[in-house]
Amino acid sequence: MLEQYILPEIMILIPVLIIIGMMLKKASFIQDWTIPILLAVIGILLAVITIGAKDGYTYESIVTGIIQGILATGMAVYVHQLSIQTGRKRDQD
Repeated sequence: MLEQYILPEIMILIPVLIIIGMMLKKASFIQDWTIPILLAVIGILLAVITIGAKDGYTYESIVTGIIQGILATGMAVYVHQLSIQTGRKRDQD
């Protein structure tokens, strides 16, 4: 069902964004609250580049890239938070 919303060529961005997020988390000069914002910017840029390289840089491909970047970033942050929260729950049990 996820493939109905996120294009197959953008799916690779999800683990990439998770890894980038982990690297940002380890950087002492970056505050935690800025990480999702930075990931959104990176996700949008990577998605626009990916879709633009495939379809050409038209208005449609740029808008699609922005939307896909937001969706990929949202999924990356969701997966990361889900892993953290389920880990905490297991520790409490």
